[in-house]
Amino acid sequence: MNSESRITFYSPRNEESRKRSRGRTIFLGALFTAMLLVIYLFTFFPRPFKAPGGPTEPMSGPGAGSRPQEPQQQVIEGKVKERSTFYQSLKENRIPLQWIDLIVSKLRPHVDFKKIKGGTYRFISDIKGELVKFVFETGPAEVYEIVRDSEGGYTAGRKEILLETYLAKIVGEIGSSLFEAMEAIGEGDGLVVAFAEILAWEVDFYKDVREGDRFKVVVEKVYKGDQFIRYGAIHAVEYQRGERTIRGIGYQGEFYNEDGHSLKKAFLKAPLQFTRISSRFSRARRHPILGGVRPHFGVDYAAPIGTPIRAVADGTVLSCGWNGGFGKQVVIRHPNGYTSYYGHLSGFGRGIRKGVRVKQKQIIGYVGSTGLSTGPHLDYRLTRDGRPRNPLKETFPAGLPIRKEEVERFQKRREEMISWLQGETPFHRKVEATTGMLRGL
Repeated sequence: MNSESRITFYSPRNEESRKRSRGRTIFLGALFTAMLLVIYLFTFFPRPFKAPGGPTEPMSGPGAGSRPQEPQQQVIEGKVKERSTFYQSLKENRIPLQWIDLIVSKLRPHVDFKKIKGGTYRFISDIKGELVKFVFETGPAEVYEIVRDSEGGYTAGRKEILLETYLAKIVGEIGSSLFEAMEAIGEGDGLVVAFAEILAWEVDFYKDVREGDRFKVVVEKVYKGDQFIRYGAIHAVEYQRGERTIRGIGYQGEFYNEDGHSLKKAFLKAPLQFTRISSRFSRARRHPILGGVRPHFGVDYAAPIGTPIRAVADGTVLSCGWNGGFGKQVVIRHPNGYTSYYGHLSGFGRGIRKGVRVKQKQIIGYVGSTGLSTGPHLDYRLTRDGRPRNPLKETFPAGLPIRKEEVERFQKRREEMISWLQGETPFHRKVEATTGMLRGL
């Protein structure tokens, strides 16, 4: 056999190796061709790049799109704090003085800066620091804007905010107090105060409130989207204690009972709002300072020093000054022989002095602890023709009746309101949509 001759034997392993080699060659050839194609396309046919989830931005150079690039903006957010001013807040947030002056001058025709008690704002500028937009929100539905126009000038005004008004019937039961009962059903203090003010001539919320008493209110509630803004007008109220039910029907801005008599009477049930009675009328009470058993012809209302005291009825101030154990005291003469006394005051209301006329609910003084007093409270007394009367049990004449020409319209209103109050369940229905601020509680 020739030494240079080679004999090759067939082997399956060798055949598999050759196939793998051919496959690699074909794959590398295809990859090289694809790379050449990509380079060709990007060289002669450039395309804009689109970021994931973002807008397409045009590339520069030949073939770029005509859509302008979104300008970059900077935002400074701030809040006007208590005991600060709008100007100071802008300055503390390092907003340039030139823009502060412009903002104040543009908003001055629309905003009374002396009455601002707070608010939030957003200062929006472009990449050069030029003002683009300024938004000042003094309340959820009170928003002011300054906007740069196409010519580089600025316009300012109040932004219209869509508000929706719903008519709601609210039902609750007293546990320990009216405040807690309202809070338990998700209502705020504003509704509590308004409800009590309507019934201030009918219900003594210090003496008459008992566990198990029930109340109902038909009231407007104003919303901004899903956000509650405030209470609107109250249409009707009801307070039920045992067998006695008191209703107030709203008509032309006043409240009347079912007989058409005004709920407003000559005398309020109490001279204070939402305090507790610390000592009741008694003809035999042990005096906490002087000792012994003495009559107490009045009602003591415990309250923090400085709590405003209201005149229970129209009248004339008989005396205003120091009166021995009563400390600082105001005495007021009223029609029909009544006289009211307010003792242990810390101070007197503005303009209160002997001989001046006062109106019902006018502030005539403030709770204190002057004279023979063991703590801050009001000693409230009432006499008629010089004889002591129990303020908690005195019955006063009914309010004035509705005018004859209004009786028929009032009766229709009354029937509608009673139907709402006596309905089985509370309701919450939309009545109107408007823009801007509405008058409310």
